[in-house]
Amino acid sequence: MKAVLQRASRASVTVDGTVTASFDRQGILALVGVTHGDGPDQVATIARKIADLRILDDERSAADVDAPIIVVSQFTLYADSRKGRRPTWNQAAPGPVAEPLVAQVVEKLRENGLTVGTGIFGADMKVELVNDGPVTILLEA
Repeated sequence: MKAVLQRASRASVTVDGTVTASFDRQGILALVGVTHGDGPDQVATIARKIADLRILDDERSAADVDAPIIVVSQFTLYADSRKGRRPTWNQAAPGPVAEPLVAQVVEKLRENGLTVGTGIFGADMKVELVNDGPVTILLEA
């Protein structure tokens, strides 16, 4: 499992003209990708890192300050572009495997009392953010 965390001063996800999640104060946009063989251990690790990494102002975490989080499924994190000009997605888990695992990341974050919005799995999403810093962190579990 991979995640790209972006500290943002504002962010939103829109699907078919409808905003599914947004925030207007410092928070985290987390793009989460799933590969074959991922399971509960990877879910727990990624959720813990999203909540506890001290990447917000004054070296605080989302859990420290109840910062908003938006989680967006992102199979393209597993693109393989080493050959040619067209990436392959063979390392990305198929939707029936990936969707419940991304949902479990969201649930783990919510179980810890965090405010979490989401995109819609498999939808054509328009993701906007103002990257604050900029701070962008790549996580792998």
